[in-house]
Amino acid sequence: MPREPIVVTLPDGSTREGMSWETTPMDIANGISKSLAKRLVIAKVNGVLWDTLRPLEGNTNLELLDFETEEGKTVYWHSSAHVLGEACELHFGCHLCNGPPVENGFYYDISVPEEFGRAVSQTDYAPLEHLATKAIKEKQPFQRLELTKEDLLRMFGYNKYKVHLINDKVPDGTSTTVYRCGPLIDLCRGPHVPNTGNITAFAVMKNSASYFLGNPENDSLQRIYGISFPDKKMMAAHKLFLEEAAKRDHRKIGREQELFFFHEMSPGSAFFLPHGTRIYNTLMSFIREQYWQRGFEEVVSPNMFNVNLWKQSGHWDNYKDDMFDLEVEKEKFALKPMNCPGHCLMFGMRDRSYRELPIRFADFGVLHRNEASGALTGLTRVRRFQQDDAHIFCMQSQVKDEMRGALDFMSMVYGTFGFTFALKLSTRPEKFLGEIAVWDQAEQQLRESLDEFGAGWELNPGDGAFYGPKVDITIRDALGREFQCATIQLDFQLPERFHLQFRTGTADEMSGFQRPVIIHRAVLGSVERMIAILTENFAGKWPLWLSPRQVMVVPVTGVVYEYAEKVKQQLHEAGYFVDVDVSADTLNKKIRNAEIAQYNFICVVGAQEMEEGSVNVRCRDDVGTKAKGQTVPVTAFVQQMDVLKNAKSLESKLA
Repeated sequence: MPREPIVVTLPDGSTREGMSWETTPMDIANGISKSLAKRLVIAKVNGVLWDTLRPLEGNTNLELLDFETEEGKTVYWHSSAHVLGEACELHFGCHLCNGPPVENGFYYDISVPEEFGRAVSQTDYAPLEHLATKAIKEKQPFQRLELTKEDLLRMFGYNKYKVHLINDKVPDGTSTTVYRCGPLIDLCRGPHVPNTGNITAFAVMKNSASYFLGNPENDSLQRIYGISFPDKKMMAAHKLFLEEAAKRDHRKIGREQELFFFHEMSPGSAFFLPHGTRIYNTLMSFIREQYWQRGFEEVVSPNMFNVNLWKQSGHWDNYKDDMFDLEVEKEKFALKPMNCPGHCLMFGMRDRSYRELPIRFADFGVLHRNEASGALTGLTRVRRFQQDDAHIFCMQSQVKDEMRGALDFMSMVYGTFGFTFALKLSTRPEKFLGEIAVWDQAEQQLRESLDEFGAGWELNPGDGAFYGPKVDITIRDALGREFQCATIQLDFQLPERFHLQFRTGTADEMSGFQRPVIIHRAVLGSVERMIAILTENFAGKWPLWLSPRQVMVVPVTGVVYEYAEKVKQQLHEAGYFVDVDVSADTLNKKIRNAEIAQYNFICVVGAQEMEEGSVNVRCRDDVGTKAKGQTVPVTAFVQQMDVLKNAKSLESKLA
């Protein structure tokens, strides 16, 4: 290729000179500073990710990305997956399948040969890490090679999984890339870090079973997960984080606090025990209070519909694999995975006038989604769940006000839980319904609503629902983890598909009709998933208003058992969840048991309290009261708890 002078423009507008087909992003980084070059993971050339040692081909807008950027992490972990793949081939003599980066690290799916004699286990972690460390010390360069489809099929002919991927992904008569590092050559588009030595800290974290391409009808595989960092301190911090996360695991706390459990007789469907149901109902009551204040009308809709409804809505073509269907009297029906088509039938059951709009239908109906068994994970991924689902039918002129109200609703709820949040506008995906002009109009209205809300937002191109653009809200919990729960979606498609209309506001209301706009919105999202998030966020230490165990009454001796029961009844009548410990344990043991069970308040009662009609209160969240509590009349204690409960305070401290 001819060498020509080129201009490289950096994000700050400054420029560097270079030579086409010679100058690399790493050369530019070294010219700026050695520390930048050392931190450099990947480059972005004219908006496209680019190997740091790959020569630039012409005038370029260049970004230099380190591990702290999302794209930098993705490339770093993708390169680390290749190191894991190399270790797996050497250790197991296996066939490699897929090895992508994921949210917190990377994995490799492998097919372990029968002669290995067993599945992957924890005993394999240390040998794999040893082989990976050896590859890292060798500083094996990542070499990019472009091969024709014919050559690829010959190269990977021994591996039926790679052959399938080549035939499926690479068109005849074309070529694609492989990357080599050490003895490993893998089908890969890249890009990658310069060499394996850029990976400083590497660990194998866990393993599980999987299926090729995620399809249960395909071969069963072994999946090995790993994590890596450019700094050993980051690895140590990550492992401490995992230890804390394990302590907070909602499945662990759910068992310990007897909130919920799962059973093989109904996979993916939680059994909520009495204490878990208290949390479930409290969350729904909280949302119902807001519905009342914000003008929502709660409705109840069927669980099962003829599939013709889903065909009309467009869900059948896009979603049928995730639905449970069954035959009833020779017709096919399906359990609903969402409420919107049913709500469309409700809106369309009679003529509507502009005077009625906006109409806000809210529905806690049971939903079912046919999640793969391997994807089921506690309460975070289930087959049976409920949402705080609502659909707002409004005029175009009302969209901004309704969006403002939906964002305010979301902000209030998350603020109550102590969550911070981030907003993303997800725009038209590749597979979509409707006309581009309608999508453009909807996206512009969402942009304006977000700008007016004033919280700042990011663009997430191509990630909208197939029927309309949406605002995705990501919350951050006490450990800094991010979860996407709330969603607000603008829909111009369903009103068309269901021929929904309302009479316009002319003098006689008879001269014309218009389509309403539908706003899909949920704040909690799946109630089950929100309970999982809240369990881990609070580490099982529920705030008073949400707690399934609010007060434990501890009698000092048997003489005051009757008074303890009387106190329990008073608090119960005041609306609190109360228990009495009349076991044979010592006083200190009873108090300790109540602390472990995370009761918000422990009320110790003896002869003096019985005489005064009082309780000696120890507050879970007030260390100063644990040695010796504060003695207050029962009526005053109730009033103090009422203040905390009504304020939905996150701390259980009496005034």
